[in-house]
Amino acid sequence: MKRIPLSFAALSALALLPGQAAAKAGDVRVKLLATLVAPDGKIRDVKTDLIGLPAGSQAKANDNVTPTIAIEYFVADHVSLETIAGVTQHDVDGRGALAGAELVSNAKIVPATLTVKYHFGEDGGVQPYVGAGPSYFIFIDEKPGAATRALGATRQKMGDKFGVAVQAGIDIPVNDRGLSLSLDAKRYILRPTAHWYAGTTEVLATKHRLDPWVISAGVGFRF
Repeated sequence: MKRIPLSFAALSALALLPGQAAAKAGDVRVKLLATLVAPDGKIRDVKTDLIGLPAGSQAKANDNVTPTIAIEYFVADHVSLETIAGVTQHDVDGRGALAGAELVSNAKIVPATLTVKYHFGEDGGVQPYVGAGPSYFIFIDEKPGAATRALGATRQKMGDKFGVAVQAGIDIPVNDRGLSLSLDAKRYILRPTAHWYAGTTEVLATKHRLDPWVISAGVGFRF
């Protein structure tokens, strides 16, 4: 996994700056983030196989870094609701008996997520938080990879899927005008099914453990 170029120790030092203000009920915080999406993609089950997958076939989705926006509303002084907006793009490649084979090409994902967060710490200082909530992964414009096209697949579809997200992070207030620095880590639990078609006939369907880590760093603005 790629390193996030900011340490918690360095960010915590910023909390010593004077004149900091904490979020309170009714506040809105908008965060602009750089986000690493590191999915798994392992095949959990083969539901349909008309193309003859070799024994020991396995898969892995590639990592991607993408910009995201988080919007957070404080329903109480220490409790907020947060949603994120962004699009991430991934290929799914073979492992094991399928090593080097491209199975899915350029699948774009919209990870619609709503979490309830509880913020710890004293007003005006560093505020760690934890959160959890539902997610709905929407897959857009995915295509069969070169290997599955060679086996006769003409179309590929990842099934949109509900999942669950848990998160932890820290907000570091910088000044009394609502500027802060933020680090956030989410883990999603997601089990989508991938479908490949030759014309209108489904020739392959595999259930995957996607379970991405989503690691973000950036700045927040409180209104």
